Amino acid sequence: MKSLIRKCPKCQEYTLGEICQRCKEKTLTSIPPKFSPEDPYGKYRRMLRKEKSFFLRRW
Repeated sequence: MKSLIRKCPKCQEYTLGEICQRCKEKTLTSIPPKFSPEDPYGKYRRMLRKEKSFFLRRW
């Protein structure tokens, strides 16, 4: 099932259309894809998230 609500990456406006009415950019779906236990790239995504959070910590 496709999501109805979409978001413009340029002006951050939410819309139902394929094209943003404000800036005429192509819109993207606003929700992440469903979780899959068979995700072949999950290991790498978790490693990157762990690395990023290490660098984002404030000492």
